[in-house]
Amino acid sequence: MTLEVKNIDKDADVRAFEHGKAEVAKAGNVTVGRATLEPGWRWSNDVKPIAKTDSCQVHHKGYVISGRIHVVMDDGAEGEAGHDAWVVGDKPYVAVDFSEEIAGFAKPS
Repeated sequence: MTLEVKNIDKDADVRAFEHGKAEVAKAGNVTVGRATLEPGWRWSNDVKPIAKTDSCQVHHKGYVISGRIHVVMDDGAEGEAGHDAWVVGDKPYVAVDFSEEIAGFAKPS
């Protein structure tokens, strides 16, 4: 067994877009993403042109550090993959995501 240490501030693939950025880093077989989304950010406006899908297809598993986000599924329910989302309020939304699917978030196809 080996120890592998990464610093998301130094080792991440930074994906900037209107109203925010996603930072994605991998340590061994674990992928971690940190999203910093500013007021005015909306997935369908800021990431959809990059992802080229009608809605976000990532099953997020993470921890919200600050701010609020609203998520609405394609069918109108609130939940996971197949959704749009936007920042609520006037504070940035910052979250850490531990899903393997985050590796493709906001990455040009």
